[in-house]
Amino acid sequence: MEKNLSTIQEEVDDYIQQFKTGYFSPLAQLARLTEEVGELAREVNHHYGEKQKKASEDTKELNEELGDTLFVIVSLANSLDIDLTEAFDLTMKKFNERDANRFERKE
Repeated sequence: MEKNLSTIQEEVDDYIQQFKTGYFSPLAQLARLTEEVGELAREVNHHYGEKQKKASEDTKELNEELGDTLFVIVSLANSLDIDLTEAFDLTMKKFNERDANRFERKE
């Protein structure tokens, strides 16, 4: 089954709804998102930056860290009743209109 943002939002909601706690507060989710982005940044730095991983540190894949970050973003959107497809469309409209001539285009 091919997934899109709507089906991903539904899948995350189905997962969260099985627990009494439900969604964490938006502020708690933002803190968790910050943590996940930090973990992603650490892995990018290990893979592409100057900071080498310690021998005692587990190897994590970038796709896993991106997936963790995406899960928290979807959870936050769901808890705030935000349709991520609509949010993405608004962002792309902004980029295509406001930033249409911001960067040099390929020939």
